[in-house]
Amino acid sequence: MAQQNRNPSTWGPCAGDVLGTYLRSQATAFLRGMRQYSPSAASGADAAESSDAARSLRGAARRISGSLATFRVVTESSWADGLRAELVWLSSTLADEHAYAARLARLMDALHRLSGSPELPAPRGSAGALTVGSARAGALLERQLTLARTRAHSATLQALGSSRFHAVADAVAVLASEVPLDAVAARGPVAEVLVPLAAVAETRLSAAVSALPPISGCEAAPSPYNADHDGLWHEVRRLLRVHRYAREVLGEDVTRPAAAGEALNRHRDAAEAAAASATAARTPRIAPATAYALGVLHADQRHEVEAARADFQHLWLREPAGHTAVTAG
Repeated sequence: MAQQNRNPSTWGPCAGDVLGTYLRSQATAFLRGMRQYSPSAASGADAAESSDAARSLRGAARRISGSLATFRVVTESSWADGLRAELVWLSSTLADEHAYAARLARLMDALHRLSGSPELPAPRGSAGALTVGSARAGALLERQLTLARTRAHSATLQALGSSRFHAVADAVAVLASEVPLDAVAARGPVAEVLVPLAAVAETRLSAAVSALPPISGCEAAPSPYNADHDGLWHEVRRLLRVHRYAREVLGEDVTRPAAAGEALNRHRDAAEAAAASATAARTPRIAPATAYALGVLHADQRHEVEAARADFQHLWLREPAGHTAVTAG
């Protein structure tokens, strides 16, 4: 047997066995979520169950696609590339409707909080402008984001009824029982195959974190806020997720990357909410009080962006003992 020819120091499960077990478990979770997901559920317990199923479905799709990217050489590459692209499409499509609903809820909560705060100044000559404008700002945001959510819902229904989706579901169903693996790489020991590939994912993450501009509170002089920087942070979030999934495949603890990922999720949510308020403020012929309320809302969400960035760096720079620290510039 091939395992008898290995150096004793490398004995253990094969790379293909470990990766295959993980991918099959995620494929099973995907299929379970697909069975439970009902995009037509309107409210109540059915809607909550469907929302949980959609979250599980998206999570499984991301884990499969992320693992296929990191450990591509262990699989049949052409198969992995095709399935990964389709899963990225599907998870993105399913995420849009939820994102618009969550963004609207976030902005409405912030408006209610801000309009009731006595510490917020009104513009000169417009006492109470925030209170006056917040209702109109909320109505404008609700119209715009509800329309976007409705379009996303229609896109989801169209996607779920398409031959493209059914082809993805069929491919994942096959994956749940059999993982197409590279005949050579899959037989290699985990320490010599999977661990170095996971290290590549971690190196990419480290480089992206190092490229982030300094934030307030860092020793280096902070860069002035620039919405163009959001893209750099979103890329770190993506790479952190890939790194986390690689560690899951290896059976390692993911508490720290999960916590750091939550901070970056808050960053994305706040950044997108700020962008939505800025878009609403550009609506032609809105009243000055409405524009003012949207401006305050935008500033509030930008503050949330900065807080999330600080939380991420606090979590990520607290490197465990025995690990090389990742710096953030």
